[in-house]
Amino acid sequence: MVEQEILVLGSGVAGMAAGQYAARAGRTVTVMESIAPGGQTMYIDLIENYPGLEVPLSGAEIAMKFHNQASTFGANTVYETAAAIRKEGDHFFVETASSTTYKAKALIYATGAKHRHLNIEGEEAYAGKGVSYCGTCDGPFFRNKRILVVGGGDTAITDAIYLSKLTDHITIVHRKDRFRAQDNLVKQIEHNPNVEFLMEHTLQEIKGDGNKVTSVILKDLKSDREYEREFDAVFIFVGIIPETNLLKGSFDVLTDDGWVITNERMETPVEGLFAAGDVRDTVFRQLITAASDGAVAAHCASSYIDALEGRAYT
Repeated sequence: MVEQEILVLGSGVAGMAAGQYAARAGRTVTVMESIAPGGQTMYIDLIENYPGLEVPLSGAEIAMKFHNQASTFGANTVYETAAAIRKEGDHFFVETASSTTYKAKALIYATGAKHRHLNIEGEEAYAGKGVSYCGTCDGPFFRNKRILVVGGGDTAITDAIYLSKLTDHITIVHRKDRFRAQDNLVKQIEHNPNVEFLMEHTLQEIKGDGNKVTSVILKDLKSDREYEREFDAVFIFVGIIPETNLLKGSFDVLTDDGWVITNERMETPVEGLFAAGDVRDTVFRQLITAASDGAVAAHCASSYIDALEGRAYT
């Protein structure tokens, strides 16, 4: 059994900020990650809106800076997949897929969220064969190809801007008559000569030859007409789903949509269980808010442990 005072699940910006601040507070802390440091940050091409950055950095660069800084302060990162969580008395126990048990006085849940799927015909069949949820990961495979982008939020527009640098055949499909993305992103895409817009349209089906995407079925919502168009790739950005399966059925801390409920101290309704970052029920999901969440969660988790040990809870 591995024991530490604070266990952080997830090594995105929120998780690494939590690890850093917990270590700086003098706590023994482990950050558990199933794949690699960074979470969804690893999939961002360039980040230009994080305060203090004089030049844009890639998501991977930001992620490693957070990881290295947390490690410097004493946070330990382990690469394990959490399989189950339980609380007994004043301690949390996390069982991993490798049958290792981690014991902690406070648990910070910072597992983030994953991409939402459309659940249409052909989507799963052609995943990795022309269907993607990450422009920076798979875009280079479709240089000078015909690319369809689905969605109208920040991620959809940001990735469409990136993809437009690889090809001059970008089409964006959005079910509404206007984008939900930030104004500065919309202005950038509106003046991009490589991008075509199909507003009030939906993607109905993805077709292929068995090995790759060849075309799609689109629906014009205004005319209620379906038609087929040829594309080589489909990039889908229609929202995110919180990674909260480990909490379901064990802790009553989730909204109806599956997000973790917290107060401003990042406390959930379960004592000693904190949450930070995109997994939280919050109004804004950005790197800066994730970092803030992680710092607050670590501070309050340390204060919680003080209270357990008979010291003031601040």
